[in-house]
Amino acid sequence: MRRTMCKSKVHRAVLTGADLHYEGSLTLDQALMDAANMLEFEKVQVVNVNTGSRLETYLIAGERGSGSVQLNGAAARLGMPGDLVIVISYAEYEESELAGGFAPTVVFVDERNRVVSSGKRESGAAAVV
Repeated sequence: MRRTMCKSKVHRAVLTGADLHYEGSLTLDQALMDAANMLEFEKVQVVNVNTGSRLETYLIAGERGSGSVQLNGAAARLGMPGDLVIVISYAEYEESELAGGFAPTVVFVDERNRVVSSGKRESGAAAVV
């Protein structure tokens, strides 16, 4: 059996833009993508902490170090600059891959979307907000 698990996430990033007329996607700073082991065009879920909305889209790499976290296309209606979001990627794993323990990568950022810390979040570990 395969299970779909949270592979990685960027926790509580600040939306820097929302462009309704841009080709649909989420623009994410390449440095954040690297820290979270995410690739351009990878499917992600975006959770807006301010509004509670959730959407699925794909990533477009933003300029490294820019702090860009921008909703594009129709998704731009689901957030506004300043909103806090969580960007989550998922992957499928075989039971055998999970048997030795599993931990997603969690990237914490500051108010300018710079990496503060990142690493594996062990099962049962207390969440850091």
